[in-house]
This record gives sequence, C-alpha cells and structure tokens, in this order.
Amino acid sequence: WVNLPAKLKMTSPRYQEIASTQIPEIEREDGTRIRVIAGVADGIRGPVTEIAADPVYLDVAVPPNGSFSHPVTRGHAAFAYLFEGTGLFVTEQGEEQAVGYPKLVVFGDGDYTEVRAADQGVRFLLVSGKPLGEPIARYGPFVMNTKEEIRQALKDLQAGTFVQPA
Repeated sequence: WVNLPAKLKMTSPRYQEIASTQIPEIEREDGTRIRVIAGVADGIRGPVTEIAADPVYLDVAVPPNGSFSHPVTRGHAAFAYLFEGTGLFVTEQGEEQAVGYPKLVVFGDGDYTEVRAADQGVRFLLVSGKPLGEPIARYGPFVMNTKEEIRQALKDLQAGTFVQPA
C-alpha cells in the first residue's frame, strides 16, 4: 500500500502483482546482494513502477564485515528495517550507530545511506520516497487527508459510488 497525494486519492485503484522471480538481484564484488523491488540500484530498475511517491524499495543483504552505500534523492524520506543481523549505520553527523534486528532506522535528509555489517552480516529493507507533506487521516483501509473525507468515503462505499471513473 502506498499513500497517494490528495489529487490522486479518489482515482481508480491499481494493483501490481510481482512474482519473486521477476525481482532482479544484483551481487556486488564484496558479496552484497540487492533485490531491486522498486526504483533503481546500480543501474538496474525494479519491476514495481508508476507510483506517485517515486519510491526506492530494496532488499539488501550485506555479508559479514561488508559495507553498503546507496544514493538517496535529497528531500526524500528514507528508512531501513532490519530483519537479520547487526549493522553499523552512518548518522547525519558521520558517526556509526550499531543497530540489531528487529529495528527500524529512520534517516535524516541526505544524499546517501551507508551501512557496515557486523561479524554475522545484516539484511534489511531500504525504502525511500517523496514525502507528500499532507495531513493523514486513516480508518481501516482508508487513508485520506481529513476525518470528513473518511466519513465521505464510507458513505460513498455504502452507496456504491466510492471509486470515481478514471
């Protein structure tokens, strides 16, 4: 699920089914493996496309004592969700912070992310995208900008008029 800007909220929904075999995997010289789900890494584009937030979504496995860096578009929000191992994440001040799984690391605005794996390696999802800069109101599967929009969406759903034609 991806939140949409207000101007696109009531457009027809769309779904992309991507099989695991369709996700390209890059193996760098040091053994780091990167599965490119959305966006671009090392010149390889992922199969998930045409999303308003212009996301990058990578599944990164860094071998023991290896390192990984990746550019992040300035102004985009970025985070890493660790689900295996421990890594040293470089902070905005250039310091390394040790983080073990399961943890979420939220990056400040910058031009890249940098991670060094500990003795057992590290695996994480790296996600970045354009922030919408809009208020968020949510209820169940609905994500709108105001509570009134949520109420209207529920009324439209009950009336059978929820999705507007494209």
